[in-house]
Amino acid sequence: MSAQMKDHYNIVVIGGGPAGLAAAVSAKEAGEDDILILERDHELGGILNQCIHNGFGLHTFKEELTGPEYAWRFESKVYELGIEYKLNTMVMDISADRVVTAMNKEDGLFQIKAGAILLCMGCRERPRGALNIPGYRPAGIFSAGTAQRLVNMEGYMPGREVVILGSGDIGLIMARRMTFEGAKVKVVAELLPYSGGLKRNIVQCLNDYDIPLKLSHTIVDIEGKEHISAVTIAEVGPDRRPIPGTEERYTCDCLLLSCGLIPENELSRSAGVDMDPVTSGPVVNESLETSIPGIFACGNVLHVHDLVDYVSEEATRAGKNAVKFVRGELDNTVGKCIKLEATSGARYTVPATIDPDRMEDLLTVRFRVGDVFKNSFVSVYFDDEQVQHRKKQIMAPGEMEQIILKKADIQKYPDLKKITVKIEQA
Repeated sequence: MSAQMKDHYNIVVIGGGPAGLAAAVSAKEAGEDDILILERDHELGGILNQCIHNGFGLHTFKEELTGPEYAWRFESKVYELGIEYKLNTMVMDISADRVVTAMNKEDGLFQIKAGAILLCMGCRERPRGALNIPGYRPAGIFSAGTAQRLVNMEGYMPGREVVILGSGDIGLIMARRMTFEGAKVKVVAELLPYSGGLKRNIVQCLNDYDIPLKLSHTIVDIEGKEHISAVTIAEVGPDRRPIPGTEERYTCDCLLLSCGLIPENELSRSAGVDMDPVTSGPVVNESLETSIPGIFACGNVLHVHDLVDYVSEEATRAGKNAVKFVRGELDNTVGKCIKLEATSGARYTVPATIDPDRMEDLLTVRFRVGDVFKNSFVSVYFDDEQVQHRKKQIMAPGEMEQIILKKADIQKYPDLKKITVKIEQA
């Protein structure tokens, strides 16, 4: 349902992907009717529209769905609930006083004053320029996500002999997808000594199709001026520099880059939102509110998730809290601010701070580890007192971890200043 343009909405959702859809539905179900979704693509659903593989929805819907099926569950609710949205609309700027500047063909350049803003812009792939790959710049080099769109939505094959650099989930899934389409995937090379993707994707996408994964390897040369014809990969040492004498050459007509995802936060930065240098996403509190009151963030714009189910769960919380803010129920007077700190192998926490008076009875804190840990413990300390100590057989950077904090437990410590999450060896 396209909106009749107004210059004020109680809630403006930026992005119509999985986070934006879930946040808007949640806000509507919390009783807020004045909602507008702004989406730059020509349809709702975001990146899920090109993710035609299954594996989505096991947590949210207790069944296995493809990306478009998962998106449709939320899209259909948006239509059913009559939530307004505008497609083909690019948001240019957000100001600290919650004025959204956007443009499209029908309305030209326009501004909307928002009661609350939900940042749901998702993430983008790390570009080739950030990877420092030597060699020419021939045709035939694609990011894994671009290749996924070409194959799944536009019906083009990027190549027949494929090498993949990076073992992020999209690269692993595209190794299998290209194999299905008759291409020969020769090797997946990963700079780090561990994969950046989910364990299940390594098994289902590489091992099941005998595609080799070479850890601690990178590309040292690309051949071909007009079009890529071969790449040379080499093993790297602990300093990540290539080891002479370990080079292997693979002929190929296609190189896919799957070297990580970066939250899409140009708008957040220009609004003056405080950013976390580790996640590249906004710093948020227990309500998923950023440093600017009334601007909330959720999904991959906040930190890169491994499962879309967690994106929806987080967005549902953000949507409810945005409604509370608009109604004046989210007390913004400076309450108690307990800092969360990630150390000893834990890289960051979302949220970064907690006000016990504003938190719900249970709060899920998500984080990632910086290395592969076996037979270790996730420990939580309230100041210097250990309050959780949970055994984990294996933790890897590609899989998100979480702890649950109870409001009742935190309230037993009236002078609590800091909650620390750390990985401890058995």
